[in-house]
Amino acid sequence: MEKSKARGFAPMKEWAGVNWQKLEKRLFKLQKRIYRAALRAASLTQRGDVKAVRRLQKTLMKSWTAKMIAVRRVTQDNKGKKTAGVDGVKSLTPKQRLELVNSLRVHRKAKPTLRVWIPKPGRDEKRPLGIPTMYDRALQALAKQALEPEWEARFEPNSYGFRPGRSCHDAIGAIFRSIKQMPKWVLDADISKCFDKINHTALLNKINTYPSMRRLIRSWLKAGVMDNNHFNATSEGTPQGGVISPLLANIALHGMERCIAQFAESLPGSKQSNRTAMNLIRYADDFVILHKNHDVVQRCKEIISEWLKDMGLELKPSKTKITHTFDGFEFLGFNIKQHKVGKYQSKQGFKTIITPSKKSVKVHYERLAQAIDNHKAAPQKALISHLNPIIRGWANYFSTVCSKETYNDLEHLLWNRLQRWGYRRHPNKSKTWVNKKYWGSHQGSNWTFQDGAIRLLKHIETPIVRHVKVKGTVSPFDGNLTYWSSRMGKHPEMPAQKAKLLKRQKGKCAHCGLTFRDEDILEVHHIQPRSKSGNNKLENLELLHLHCHDVVHGQKTETVTRKELDDLDANPW
Repeated sequence: MEKSKARGFAPMKEWAGVNWQKLEKRLFKLQKRIYRAALRAASLTQRGDVKAVRRLQKTLMKSWTAKMIAVRRVTQDNKGKKTAGVDGVKSLTPKQRLELVNSLRVHRKAKPTLRVWIPKPGRDEKRPLGIPTMYDRALQALAKQALEPEWEARFEPNSYGFRPGRSCHDAIGAIFRSIKQMPKWVLDADISKCFDKINHTALLNKINTYPSMRRLIRSWLKAGVMDNNHFNATSEGTPQGGVISPLLANIALHGMERCIAQFAESLPGSKQSNRTAMNLIRYADDFVILHKNHDVVQRCKEIISEWLKDMGLELKPSKTKITHTFDGFEFLGFNIKQHKVGKYQSKQGFKTIITPSKKSVKVHYERLAQAIDNHKAAPQKALISHLNPIIRGWANYFSTVCSKETYNDLEHLLWNRLQRWGYRRHPNKSKTWVNKKYWGSHQGSNWTFQDGAIRLLKHIETPIVRHVKVKGTVSPFDGNLTYWSSRMGKHPEMPAQKAKLLKRQKGKCAHCGLTFRDEDILEVHHIQPRSKSGNNKLENLELLHLHCHDVVHGQKTETVTRKELDDLDANPW
């Protein structure tokens, strides 16, 4: 067994053998205490509760439990775990993960981030990302675990971007609630280069945390960027790509809703009714302000512009406009518009219709068309396997609004494109022959693009189910796991298969038994492997955390490898 240890099995066993369930519960209990103390501090403004928040945060930052989970999240759960920073470190082994846990120090200076440029969807522009080193990512994940519960207790109810338990669909639901009884004027605004322009001093003052945490955050903000082997200092902004950057951006923009509410209270009439009549709904750096009076909305634009200057930010003129709900506006890929109707069709005399925006439809169709063009010589099964996730994801995203007509239009466009794909592959065959080869019958339709058992999904098959907006200011850190696990299963972007497994497993992982949370990555596991005649029926499937899935498969791999090593020890020749 000495050879086994020398080949790295001891650290692997030590890492995989950790009681992660116990660590997750211990960390969540501590985060829940931070959240509740922050709630008391916000409502009672008692200095003792603020001190309790800081004391608990310091305890979490020093906790071996929190460090272990932070490292696991950036090295196993994060989709960018194989992306290296300036030091070139990526894809850590179990031994390296343990070493990283033991080396995490709050006082260590941050290294520069690595500049990576990625294309913006549907545009020729590129978005700059700053990739921190694996060490800094782990430390940022640790700091986020300490700061997020405090700020979740303080964030405003109509902030929906980059927050646990909240989504684009909640923001759209909030807009619908605001205008369903009355047409309104809309300030549709966008903040120019929000992540790149945030004033560091203003942000640090707003966070107002204890000294060592402040120095740590300042170190990340001032770390600089390596772009094509050239170092550039950073005097403003928080780099996109960092684990903690979305939280810092939300903190920077916190207070916009309160600012607008204070202005509403200054208007003639009841303060309560004025606050209710005006709404600011924000998703990250995109936001809308809604009110029945055009002049009031115009004044809101001026007030928000002044408010943003304190954070070093400004509105983007090309994406900021005042319009009316009868003219319609676009937000997060949706088109929101009210239509006048007769008194027999609606009591209010109008209907609010939310559909996928023309831009979203265009970008989606171009992506499908590009995929088809890239598979000119590929087998039909390969093309179907590539298209299905694209169709499923897009259709699920818009499955909460009036999308049936859009789905039908896309089906016609896609059908024509696929027919041309088939005709181009067989120029010497008749169109009838090509149609019989690539199209078949399924559930009464004679035009299903399929190859044997595998078939192309149709947009129109996606059921339209209205999304239930999240309640007020509730947060996953409040401990109501039943509420949050049930919402996860009903989320529009949750695939039907995973939703059924979630319901069957009562929202818990089949391996560790912990309740799934919003930031968890869920994977489907075959109980009887497909390599051993296992099927894809629900009876043979279970839902696991990504890291639990790795453990399940790692145990099997390790068992086989140990047997091979033992055989090798017994028969060295």
